[in-house]
Amino acid sequence: MLNLLIFVMMFIFGGFGAYDSAASLLRFGAQNGIIVASGDWFRTITSMFVHGGFLHLFFNMYALFYFGNMVERIYGKYKYLSVYVISGFVGNLLTQFLMPTAYSVGASGAIFGLIGLLFGQGFRHDTPNMLKPVTGTALLPVIIINVILGFTVPSVNNFAHIGGLAAGFTFGWLTPVTFNKRAWNIWKAVFYILVAFIALCYVLLLISNIKYRFFIIPSMGR
Repeated sequence: MLNLLIFVMMFIFGGFGAYDSAASLLRFGAQNGIIVASGDWFRTITSMFVHGGFLHLFFNMYALFYFGNMVERIYGKYKYLSVYVISGFVGNLLTQFLMPTAYSVGASGAIFGLIGLLFGQGFRHDTPNMLKPVTGTALLPVIIINVILGFTVPSVNNFAHIGGLAAGFTFGWLTPVTFNKRAWNIWKAVFYILVAFIALCYVLLLISNIKYRFFIIPSMGR
């Protein structure tokens, strides 16, 4: 929902040109390594909700609809959304370290986290047999094809994909599908902490926009 809200706000305040302007992308939370290093660390969160055009948004939202619904049905909304945000953040951290001058926006690092969650789940001995067709090695073709495509398309930030995938895989491999009450409450608490943290990041983005102006520089989507 936040992805769509940000996209609509970019259109309302900047028109179609907003999606091609790095200055506009930055105003709505895009990540740039230099700017993040200078103090705007919150962009490692806000950038995962920004998209650089209709097609960019469409493909990401289609993937999120498919894998998000699957993950939510299996794990519940609290773990689903928590892993989504954490995976996107890890992907953005990897981008920060390995592409320190890049401009980057998009939700696909977080979406890869959901794929990684299902992928890792397939390697646990306690994963129900009914989930085998949508977990573990069943997802290898999707992962391999998308990672290869990510390295062949210059505008795609594949490091965000790999970072998100690794984070999601870790959660899938280390945590069971089934919940007890304690685990459910932990994921619920993590979810609400992340919601508050995202809200804080947008408050800091607003303050940053009041203080600074940005140059128009080509952006990188994912």
